[in-house]
Amino acid sequence: MPFLFDIKRYSINDGPGVRVTVFFKGCPLSCRWCHNPESISFKTEKLYNKSKCIGCGSCVSVCPENALTLTKTDGIVTDFDKCIVCGKCAEVCPTRAIEMSGRNYSEEEVMTAVLKETNMMDASGGGVTFSGGEPLMYPEALKSLLIRCGQEGIHRAVDTSGSVKSSVIEDILSYTDLFLYDLKVMDAQTHRKWVGADNTLILKNLRLISDHDKEFHIRIPLVEGVNTDDRNITDTIFFLNGLQRKPTVVGLLPYHNIASKKYEKLGKVYNDEGMSEPSKERMAQIHSLFTENGLNAVIGG
Repeated sequence: MPFLFDIKRYSINDGPGVRVTVFFKGCPLSCRWCHNPESISFKTEKLYNKSKCIGCGSCVSVCPENALTLTKTDGIVTDFDKCIVCGKCAEVCPTRAIEMSGRNYSEEEVMTAVLKETNMMDASGGGVTFSGGEPLMYPEALKSLLIRCGQEGIHRAVDTSGSVKSSVIEDILSYTDLFLYDLKVMDAQTHRKWVGADNTLILKNLRLISDHDKEFHIRIPLVEGVNTDDRNITDTIFFLNGLQRKPTVVGLLPYHNIASKKYEKLGKVYNDEGMSEPSKERMAQIHSLFTENGLNAVIGG
């Protein structure tokens, strides 16, 4: 059964055309710059938006664990040692200042949401994208959904970090039309520092996809202080040009810190120390290096 935190319609940044993006919850990596921090945990989480709170106290009165307190300065404060994430507070919140992120969906529930948008997908050359988190952490549910979408003639994309067993990727290759593949840092030690895991498996799985003649797009989040240096860019280009099949597109994605508000909603601190947005001049230089070396690079996408 898929464990998701969102199904987004009319998505234009997750593959060709206009798409439905299905977001699985849970990721084996912990990128410091993650723009969807609610996607990392494999458990249901509570989000609180203070700006929406009207201070009615409805949530406080229904909490079975007395884990909530209404304060004058911080709005609703949660004692997470007491909170059991039951969701009763979100159910009674009149302004949706409290929301729950992550629940089990039935396969039929997902397919119903996807099939509602077939006219839009057909007209735009779009389809469905399975994203996350990491959708490949739910291999059986993902494979079943890929097969169902294929039976309906829907284009299927899988957005992955590649940090999964190679056998999982091999099992879905024939049911996937396009891979959107994250490539962050080439040096293993630097990768572990910023992403929380080694990149050996990630690079191996990218070679696997390329060797099977599968279409794939590369997505590189460019973070000043992490991976915009000449050495990493050169190593990345060398690696991509050494694959059996080159990526159709290399998306160069400049870092921004707008996700800091999401961390606040989760009651977490966003640590952006050592990270900053690359200048437009540096982005242009990096774009030129990719294109001059025979790769179809675009800024954004």
